[in-house]
Formats: sequence, C-alpha cells, structure tokens
Amino acid sequence: MIMGMGNQISTICSSFSNVFKKKKNPLPIEALFKLPSPLPSWPPGEGFATGKIDLGGLEVCEISTFNKVWATHEGGPDNLGSTFFEPSPIPDGFFMFGCYSQPNNKPLSGWILAGKDTTNGPWGGALRPPNDYTLVWSSENLKIKQDGIGYIWLPIAPDGYKAIGLVVTNSPQKPALEKVRCVRLDFTGSNENEDWIWGPSKSIDPNGINIYSARPRDRGVQAMGIPTGTFLVQNGVGLDLPCLKNANGKLHYMPNLDQIKALVQTYSPYIYFHPDEQYFPSSVTWFFENGALLYTKGEEAKPVSINPTGSNLPQGGGNDGAYWIDLPNDDSSKEKVKKGDLANACAYLHVKPMFGGTYSDIAIWVFYPFNGPAKAKVEFFNIPFDKIGQHVGDWEHITLRVSNFNGELKSVYFSQHSKGVWLDASELEFGGGNKPVAYSSLHGHACYPKQGLVLQGNGNIGIRNDSGKGKFFMDVGSKFTIVNADYMGPIEPLVEPPWLNYAREWGPKISYSIEDELRKVEKKLPGKLKSAFEKILRSLPNEVLGEEGPTGPKGKDNWLGDERS
Repeated sequence: MIMGMGNQISTICSSFSNVFKKKKNPLPIEALFKLPSPLPSWPPGEGFATGKIDLGGLEVCEISTFNKVWATHEGGPDNLGSTFFEPSPIPDGFFMFGCYSQPNNKPLSGWILAGKDTTNGPWGGALRPPNDYTLVWSSENLKIKQDGIGYIWLPIAPDGYKAIGLVVTNSPQKPALEKVRCVRLDFTGSNENEDWIWGPSKSIDPNGINIYSARPRDRGVQAMGIPTGTFLVQNGVGLDLPCLKNANGKLHYMPNLDQIKALVQTYSPYIYFHPDEQYFPSSVTWFFENGALLYTKGEEAKPVSINPTGSNLPQGGGNDGAYWIDLPNDDSSKEKVKKGDLANACAYLHVKPMFGGTYSDIAIWVFYPFNGPAKAKVEFFNIPFDKIGQHVGDWEHITLRVSNFNGELKSVYFSQHSKGVWLDASELEFGGGNKPVAYSSLHGHACYPKQGLVLQGNGNIGIRNDSGKGKFFMDVGSKFTIVNADYMGPIEPLVEPPWLNYAREWGPKISYSIEDELRKVEKKLPGKLKSAFEKILRSLPNEVLGEEGPTGPKGKDNWLGDERS
C-alpha cells in the first residue's frame, strides 16, 4: 500500500516537473517599465508638465497605458516578436490617432499621443473621423507563433486631412469610424522610419512586411515636427503617414530656470571612469587658470594666457585656423593640466526645445584638458599607440530627453566620438533614484551606457574603447552651470560665458606620420593582419586619430540639430 502511494506521488511529481519544464520565462514586454523613483512635484511655471500641450488649436496629451490587441512571438529584434496595443483609457474629449507597437525584447515603456480639437473654427476643425478603412496587411496566412490573427488598417481621411496612424485589430471586421481621428493638413509634417520593431523572415512572409517606429524627418531647435508614438509599415511600398506639427510655433511648454534645475537634480547622470584612467575632466576656468595658452597663426612665438572666463578669446567667426588653444609650455605645468582636476570639474548645460517644444533636450557637456593615446585590438593582439588618439581639449556630452507633458525622462544619448547612441529609459542603468549611469572610455572619454569593451572597427580589428566602474566618478548634479537656453530669451542668470562663443579649436593640430605609427604596430603583427588593420585605421575620423583639435560645444551639429546616431 505504501509502495503504491509512493508510485502515485512519483507520477504526480513527474507530471509537475513536465509542466514546469514546458513553462517559459515571461517576455520582457510583459513587464511595465517605471522609473526607479516617483517623479517629484516640479516647481511652478507656465505650461511645463501640465499634462497637455496646445499646438495652435489641436490639444494633445501623452498616454502610456494600453490594452493589448495582438502579438507575435517570432521575428523582430532578438527574434522575440512584437506586441500591438491601443491606448486606454483616453481622456474625455480626446481621440486616438492610431495604435502603438514595440518589440518584445524590452519592457513595455512606450507612449502615444491623443488629440482634442480646440480650433472652434468656422471652416473646419483640426480633427475629423475617417471616411473608411483599407486593410493594409493581415497575419492570416503567416505561419508563425502569434496570439490569434492580426489586421492592420489604414484610415481613409477626408479631403484636407491625413491619417497619422494605423489601427490594429484581432478581427477581420473594420474598426469603427469613431475610433480614430485624422488630422488637418496644416497640423502635419514629414515622418521617417526610426527603429525596427518587427518583421518576419522572407521565407515566412514573401510580402516582406516590416514595422518601424517613426520620427519627424526634420529635427532641431527650429523644427516643429512632433512624434506621435505610432508606427510605420513597409509592405512592398511604404505608407506615407505624416507626423504632427506645432502649428503656432510657440514654446510655452518648455521648462523655466527653476524647473531645469529640478530636472537636473532628478536625472543628473553619474559618469564613471575606467580604473586605469589618467586624464580626468576639469572646469574650463581651472584649465585657463592653470596655464592654457591662446596661439595666433603667424605669431606662434607669442602665445598669451587666457582669462578665467575666456574674455580675451576671439568671439564669433568660424573655425578658420587663425587661433587655437594649447597646454602650458613648461613640462611640470603641462603634465598637471593633462591630468585634469576631477574635484573641480563642472558640467555645462545646453537646454533646447525638440519636436516642436514637446520635449526638452538637456545636453550635458564635460570638458577634458587632454585625451590620452589609444589602444588597438587586432585579433588576439592588444597594441598601445604612442600618438594616435592624443589631443588637447576634449569635449564630450550626454543628452537627457525629457517629455514636456510630464517631466519624465524618456531617453538618453551617449556621445561616442563623431556619433553616438540613444537608449530608451527602460534600457538604462540607474545609479540611485532616477539618475542614469554613464561610463567614460579609457583615455578617449567616449560615453557608453554599459561597462566593457566596444571596438571601433570591423570584426576583431579596431580601436579599443574600454570602460569600467573605477573608484572615481563625476556626479553631474553636484556642480553644473546652465550656459544656454535660448528659448527663454535674454535673462540675467543665463549670460553666456565668453569661452562658449570661441569658435576655433581647443587644441593644436598634431602633426605625426600615420605611416610611422603603422610601422611600429605592424612589426608586432603577422603579415595577413597588417593590411586589414591599416585599412581600418585609415578609415577612422580625425577626431579619433587625434590629428585635429576639437571645436567647442557650439561648433557641433547637435547644438541646433538633433543628435547623430
């Protein structure tokens, strides 16, 4: 009898074991992302973080709660599929423009805009329901793992209006006409594909559907295009769906000075330095006070000291090679300045409107007096350079992108030499509260969201960018100054420091022979690797090679434009 019960228990345990073996770990999409800490109460102001933004007769709000409509479990990033949602609940008087989708390889972290007509115009409102729908695509014949069947519909807009989003259903019946609104043409701008959301392989779907997130094609401080959070479809021929546009061009929803300071205290990054780092940041004033020199072309024998604010630097103009800054002449001062002064380091903030004033970009600039020499990785060989990578006056930055609807941090840009990468807030590492973590690469000071090795090159050949969490770090919020927020107009606390308008180079042009450097390296390499390494090295920009001194923040394309990624 006891033996029989033992066999039954064994069978039950075996059954449970089989159930548990079959159970899969939940997908990241099934978790709702939230910032680590609740948002603070922002200081009072005109329109920032009030929940709604008026585009000149079209009021919009941001919704980040959803009902799931349909999901795939294959294809897309990491082959995990994607999920499609519609916003819910929608505030009274507002209407959705379309549905939202994101890949299943990250937590649910998106948002979508809904709109309300406030024009009260006699000739036609800002919003109208569609006349009909056209079926763009269905997954009915798609042999993949999916939750039911998905149908993607294009609203057919009345004359003078445009659909700015697509509707997803899990039924072949057309959506109700009252479900969405189309937008009057003067409230629309041009869109483009941004990040890939989903698409099955060609063998599974011969029609080759691909789904992307969308962003305005024209971006910068003067551009009025606004992302809606909807997605774009390419199915043989891409659908021309526009973005929204701020029709009145007013920036009433940007943060005021007190609100900027509160945002920085809430989201200021921690920048960690590699354990072997020798060249740290400093304030610009410290750099000038400790012997930095201004050189003039044709008068190289007569460099001059620079005033603490840079008031004797040439102002305006362009990078014409007529002036440059260099380290002190005497060796002991030169070595001291190269190492920087982390205790004295200051972050310099440029706050600018993005996406028609619906977002604030806070570019956090950090100055390093010196960039150290680079290292190369060539398969199994790690080779330090003598000169490649070295230059005086290194400017690096991290940009916080904040929603002006609620003051929430949406994404962070990490500058990496001549380009960089945007990361959604759900992909960040946080170092305490809502403060993201960044890692400065060894000697080169490029910014990375994770520690480790990033190779700039091809395959296992290129320039090493090593980052790690050493004992030294910079808390941006502990010492910063706001150097520019032009949208505010001229206000006394934001007088620009003179050095900001110095348009020439912060370091001299360094003359060295790449051929000589290559010969030193190639002596250590097997023959078959020499040509591959030389090809990659010659393809690197001057900024990486260290041949040119960099210009200051105002000389970068992202000062008035969007970040390069």
